[in-house]
Amino acid sequence: MKLDALHRLSLRRTLLATLLPGMLLVAAAEIWLTWRTAADAANAAYDRSLLGAIKSIDANISTDSGGLAVELPYRLLEFFELTANGQVYYRVATEDGLVEIGSADLPAPQRALISAQPQFSDAVYFGVPVRVGSYARVLGRPIGGAAAGQRVVIQVAEDLGSREAFTRRLIVQAVQRDGALIAFAAALLAGAVGWALRPLAGLRDEVSQRAPEDLSPVATTRVPADVRPLVDAINHHIARNRDLTEAQRRFVDDASHQLRTPLTTLATQVGFALREPDPQRMHDALLAIKAQLDETVRQTNQMLTLARADTAALSREPVDVVALAEAVTRACWPAARGRDIDLGFEPGEPALTLSVHAALLQEALSNLIHNAIRYTPGGSKVTVRVGRAAGQAVIEVLDNGPGLAAEALQRAGERFFRGAGVALPGSGLGLAIARSIARRHGGELQVVNGAEGTGLVATLELPLAP
Repeated sequence: MKLDALHRLSLRRTLLATLLPGMLLVAAAEIWLTWRTAADAANAAYDRSLLGAIKSIDANISTDSGGLAVELPYRLLEFFELTANGQVYYRVATEDGLVEIGSADLPAPQRALISAQPQFSDAVYFGVPVRVGSYARVLGRPIGGAAAGQRVVIQVAEDLGSREAFTRRLIVQAVQRDGALIAFAAALLAGAVGWALRPLAGLRDEVSQRAPEDLSPVATTRVPADVRPLVDAINHHIARNRDLTEAQRRFVDDASHQLRTPLTTLATQVGFALREPDPQRMHDALLAIKAQLDETVRQTNQMLTLARADTAALSREPVDVVALAEAVTRACWPAARGRDIDLGFEPGEPALTLSVHAALLQEALSNLIHNAIRYTPGGSKVTVRVGRAAGQAVIEVLDNGPGLAAEALQRAGERFFRGAGVALPGSGLGLAIARSIARRHGGELQVVNGAEGTGLVATLELPLAP
């Protein structure tokens, strides 16, 4: 839920809210590492000073007198105290403790000493934290009757005040430096985020300032690559709305154009029938009105079918087009018998399943068959074939009628186009409906004359995969 709330913020706030805490976390880790590095550097520097004092004392140890003698370098110890800015303690003793010079109660080394290898450790001496350097070496001449290999232990200790102050100064300087860098980085980040989001602000302004009727694509020349898929999807949606709007406008224009003449004719026929005193001639006028009404209803239904073919949601489902074509052909048999047409069905495949909108495909095939029955002379043959060719499903409607002239073939499928010399009434929408449905399915409608120029072949070509 918290992440969802974060996603509802603006992109600028989301980026800053996620990047700034991460930057602060990195800065905190860097400060901790700086503290550790400063502490290690201070210890290394001060431990070298301790080792220098130890070496200076060691250089002044003598056993020539038969005992352990140390000539302390007081000037060096004074200088070391000034450098350490505190108390300095020392201890020189044999490893067995028989001879001991200096602060006898200095804390012993935490681990066993290895000859000629210094050891440094933190300890508490009279309640004060100190740093103790310890060093052991083998005496050249044993003292007090000891066996060969007797070792002398040298320890020098200083309080930690000076090195802790030095460490604090390093840490304060690091924090100040990191704070300035964080402030600069945060300002740079905010500026970079704002600059990177400027194209989105421009995109917002471009879309918000558009006129309501402006359905042109959104320009993508200055759109970031990450936002390009979103803009492409918006443009695709705009294109679909533009097509829908154009289809609606075309339907209104077509309806107003195609229905104006039938309605005017109907009004004239009704006026004639009202003025006609002869009952027989009035009856003939009413029959003409009915025929005109039937044709107007058929034309209106075809225009509605075409509008639905252009704009209806294409919900696909697996359909056996062989079975569908056979069912449509059977449904058209009564109309074919009424015009003495031999309507047959020839399946080239036992079954052929496609992902299609069944009702629209049925409408397209019905229009092709009815066109063939309507415009083919009586006694002719119409055949429906289903098969596959060149990776496509093919549904053909063939007739042995007169066919179409070459110029008419080029315009076959245009809205409201009818070939020359056609005496039967019609709207010229049958082929247009079939072509629109085929294209909605990613296919095409092909209309050609039959073999040797006899008859007409209307072919629905549909892809085998959606």
